[in-house]
Amino acid sequence: MGLAESPLAAIPFLSSCSRNSERKEKAVSRFRKLSHTIWHCQYHIVWVPKYRYRILTGPIREWVHEAIQSICSYAGCEVNEVNVQPDHAHLVVMIPPKLSVSDFMGRLKGQSSIRLFKRFKDLRKKPYWGNHFWAKGYCVDTIGLDAEMIKKYVKYQEQKERYIEQLELGL
Repeated sequence: MGLAESPLAAIPFLSSCSRNSERKEKAVSRFRKLSHTIWHCQYHIVWVPKYRYRILTGPIREWVHEAIQSICSYAGCEVNEVNVQPDHAHLVVMIPPKLSVSDFMGRLKGQSSIRLFKRFKDLRKKPYWGNHFWAKGYCVDTIGLDAEMIKKYVKYQEQKERYIEQLELGL
């Protein structure tokens, strides 16, 4: 029985309270809950390989994509979008407030680098890598009301870059 069919629908106050409750539930649905916190901390993060080499292609690209998903999941973070380009990686992720962005990125870059060198042993042989795959630092931005626009940007940036490269080459 819907609200309009309910005998309580005839009482304007109760009908209004029910509609307000439904609106609040929809507004709160984007939030996550911890034991004492309701949160929505969403970030757009970009980082690059050492010397910004265009190494994130083929099997390395696929492996990095999967590693990002795996490490984020283990850290309790929710991945909304991942895009690995030849010379950088984009991530739209929800990080719980109990974990700082700095700690999260240290874990993500450190663990992915260690795993990457174990998986692709020939990378370690190259003199420019040392023990670090990723460059120092990263770019982070909080996502508020423009979340959908940023997600689309991350998702479709690769297509846009290919199109621009083709235009420059005159193909």
